[in-house]
Amino acid sequence: MDLNLLQTRLCHEFKDAALLQQALTHRSHSSLHNERLEFLGDSVLNCVVASLLFDRYAKIDEGDLSRLRANLVKQQSLYEIAQRLELSQFLRLGEGELKSGGFRRPSILADTLEALFGAIFLDGGFEAARKSIRSLYIPILDTVDPKTLGKDAKTLLQEYLQGKKIPLPQYNVVATHGAAHNQQFEIECLVPKLDIHVFGTGGSRRAGEQAAAKLALEAVQAVLVKTPSAARKSKPRTAQLKLAGIATIQPEAPPSEPPAVVKPARAARSDKLADKAAEKMHDELADHLADPAVPPAASTTDKPAAADKPAAADKAPAKPAPAAAGKHNAGVTPPDQAEQPGAAPDLQQTPTAANAGQEPEPDLFDQPVLNQSRTA
Repeated sequence: MDLNLLQTRLCHEFKDAALLQQALTHRSHSSLHNERLEFLGDSVLNCVVASLLFDRYAKIDEGDLSRLRANLVKQQSLYEIAQRLELSQFLRLGEGELKSGGFRRPSILADTLEALFGAIFLDGGFEAARKSIRSLYIPILDTVDPKTLGKDAKTLLQEYLQGKKIPLPQYNVVATHGAAHNQQFEIECLVPKLDIHVFGTGGSRRAGEQAAAKLALEAVQAVLVKTPSAARKSKPRTAQLKLAGIATIQPEAPPSEPPAVVKPARAARSDKLADKAAEKMHDELADHLADPAVPPAASTTDKPAAADKPAAADKAPAKPAPAAAGKHNAGVTPPDQAEQPGAAPDLQQTPTAANAGQEPEPDLFDQPVLNQSRTA
């Protein structure tokens, strides 16, 4: 066991070799063990890692910084660093721990690494401890994503699917294997929209779901990289905004001509006749206005009113009245005209009420009377 190799990997050379020996000693080996150094090293490690994160990520808030720090100083992270240092070769364990494989146990390796940080702090001060811790954590910080570090597989899968507008996964217990004190749970994870169906196994139901979620996340990312349009099968954005009650501005459609209305042949002929009749009436009315003597023609479709007949009778010249009380006379001769046989007949004679509205009938006895007056 070459302690110089370990000091080179830790980037610190101990002035007090006893501190290094104590930091490597498990409580199963002797009474002078590393638990007090572990307590001190844990605090030093948290302080140095917090300082590194504060300087490196200036735009991350306190909550995310705390999550990152907790993930970097947890047992699994320390165990991985201890494996890189091959720390199991330098442990001082009791016989029982050696036989049970304690040199491979993550908890023992993580506690020993914290004890080494505490020993470096006591041997060289805070700057020496900071230099050693920084040399071990900088390669890790260069490869991690601060947005996802510290999140379990189920959380990462859920956030990834929600970002792609895909329904959340489903977890079901398929089977359990092994004895009651050492059961293994087989969990299936389903993403129906992408037809993904994977299985995970763990010592508990939660561990099995985490294992299945990790496989499902890898499968989802592989599917979406090959077919990016698979995540866009949701409703169009316009429909979603309408469902949410948000008004959208639609692009103006090009104006389209209204469809021509096809009329039946009979309706077309009727329209033409009506147009001609209206045009004819318009012309006749214009002629009447220009010359009042020209009467406007009545519409062929209108029936003459009864009140229009007396006007026609007024315009017709009245027949001359006979000298004697004649037969078949249409009107009554006034007394003053009866005393004057040579007076001319009144052409403006008004028809009686009995003959109003009727055309005057010709009198067959008028002609002889006129002949007699001419001969006299």
